Amino acid sequence: MVQAKVKETYYISHGSPTLSIDDSLPARGFLKSFRDTVYGGAQRPPPNSILVISGHWETDYPTVNAVSGTCDTIYDFYGFPQEMYKLKYPAPGAPQLATRVKELLTASGFQRVSVDKKRGLDHGAWVPLMLMFPEADIPVCQLSIQTNRDGTYHYNLGKVLAPLKEEGILIIGSGSATHNLRALRQSRDGSVASWALEFDTWLKDALLNGRYEDVNHYEERAPHSKVAHPWPDHFYPLHVAIGAAGENAKAELIHHSWDLGALSYASYKFTTE
Repeated sequence: MVQAKVKETYYISHGSPTLSIDDSLPARGFLKSFRDTVYGGAQRPPPNSILVISGHWETDYPTVNAVSGTCDTIYDFYGFPQEMYKLKYPAPGAPQLATRVKELLTASGFQRVSVDKKRGLDHGAWVPLMLMFPEADIPVCQLSIQTNRDGTYHYNLGKVLAPLKEEGILIIGSGSATHNLRALRQSRDGSVASWALEFDTWLKDALLNGRYEDVNHYEERAPHSKVAHPWPDHFYPLHVAIGAAGENAKAELIHHSWDLGALSYASYKFTTE
């Protein structure tokens, strides 16, 4: 069976782990409708495999998980309702995709690429995927990020992965458009912290106008960058998604909502015709 090419990549803001159970979060409804309203519905064939770059897997060097059989569901969060620890996303692993990712990275000059044959899916992967593709029948591979590097590094890493789209691979970066957990707060009037709003607005303008170089250098060019992202783990998946989209990719804001006064669920689609 010949797989259709995938023209787009995605950056999904997965926000809080409670996205897995909390129907009051608008982002949950968005992700549950993703297959029909964003991806193309039943008339579009599913991707051959899914490659997820999650903000919850940090390593010194690029690492892929190559699981044979079913991926374990990793509960890498603490102090949440017990029902969340009973959720499962038994997607099959994608060892062939892991091998392909390693081949591409190695051939392009990445001198060290590791393979982890045991690691399952962290919540940056399984929480959005259980909403987007609930059947859990599409093979999934994860690729780690390197927080000791910068945005340009991750953008270039993404560029190396662009050929995967021709092979029917869906590439998803999973993080959060803003991610300062110490600044989260309950707001009676639903107000959003000014720094979060300013950073989020800057990001939207930069992406929709194709100013990807500004996003690569967001630390110097974005307002309140260090407040919005005290640590870059949830932002670098965006850079990978942009790079993997290809030259002259067009960005589209596919969802936007806020939670806890500072957590942006802004999610984007990047398409190259």
